[in-house]
Amino acid sequence: MAKNTIVLTGGGTAGHVIPNLNLLPLLLEHFDRIVYIGSKNGIEHALISEYPQIEFFPIETVKLKRSLSLQNLLIPAKLMTGRKQAIRLLKEIEPSVIFSKGGFVSVPVALASKKLNIPLISHESDYTLGLANKLTQNYSTAICTTFKDTAERLKNGIYVGAPLPCTAVSQQDKMRARQMYNLNSDKPLCLIVGGSLGAESINKNVWGALDTLLKTHQVLHITGKGKLNSEIKREGYTQVEFVSNMPALLEIADVAITRGGSNMIFELLAHSIPMLIIPLSKGSRGDQVENAEYFEQKGYSLTLLESELTPDTLASTFTKLIERAPLIRAQTRHAVPKDSLEKILSIILKNKKAD
Repeated sequence: MAKNTIVLTGGGTAGHVIPNLNLLPLLLEHFDRIVYIGSKNGIEHALISEYPQIEFFPIETVKLKRSLSLQNLLIPAKLMTGRKQAIRLLKEIEPSVIFSKGGFVSVPVALASKKLNIPLISHESDYTLGLANKLTQNYSTAICTTFKDTAERLKNGIYVGAPLPCTAVSQQDKMRARQMYNLNSDKPLCLIVGGSLGAESINKNVWGALDTLLKTHQVLHITGKGKLNSEIKREGYTQVEFVSNMPALLEIADVAITRGGSNMIFELLAHSIPMLIIPLSKGSRGDQVENAEYFEQKGYSLTLLESELTPDTLASTFTKLIERAPLIRAQTRHAVPKDSLEKILSIILKNKKAD
């Protein structure tokens, strides 16, 4: 067995990759070799390519189309091909443990881990198991969860919280962020983010509700790539396609409008930022709606369903959010464990094969 080798897997969206990268500084202290198994053309390949410490190997991937599609007929064959490729790779790599963040690419790796008797630790970000983790839960030695309720429903679940990065932000970083996006410190900031690809429905209705938003807040709107609206120019409103300094923005934001992806809403929760969640509903399994409902029940946020989204409902719900913001901040102050990455590392080290 190669000394102290770990295999990471997960992909399809940034949410299935970023937690792996957040773990990287801790993994480097305990493993001599870190390998990532993903899909060749997926977002994971692009993200991992920026980390020379990680070796990347692609395999055939399977993705279920939630609408009726002939492509779904190819799933069994592709899954078996991916499993064979994963078995071959794992035999060559000889890892002592595998950490899976879910997504369709993780399924062949999980199947291969069972065949080769390699310990598999999984992580689930959402309130209910995603399809990949649902299919492979019986192969996992442990399933780490972001939501406490999720762990309690699983025989091998362990609640660890959200694997968020521990990024120090200086006053200088915050000042640079304000200068970069033309923000002042005299008016509270509303941060609007629609996920890594943006959200056209949110963008369109934000533009229609700007009069209300700008009465009380300056607005930094992350629209997503290719979704800027050059016709919208308002004092106190800044739109950008994407940002590279999110930790600094989270330090200076006062409220947020966001999708219901687990990583983003837990980042906001960790900073005690009152949020209006507009969960993705079409084209998903409903996980963002479940996340949003849980957060609202806990008193962490308000929810506006996409089917009810108009400029008027956005404006009125935002006004309600501002009214409740002080109470929300008080309720969220100690809501997120600060040691999630350490807990995950401990579970990985406890279950890996001996050198």
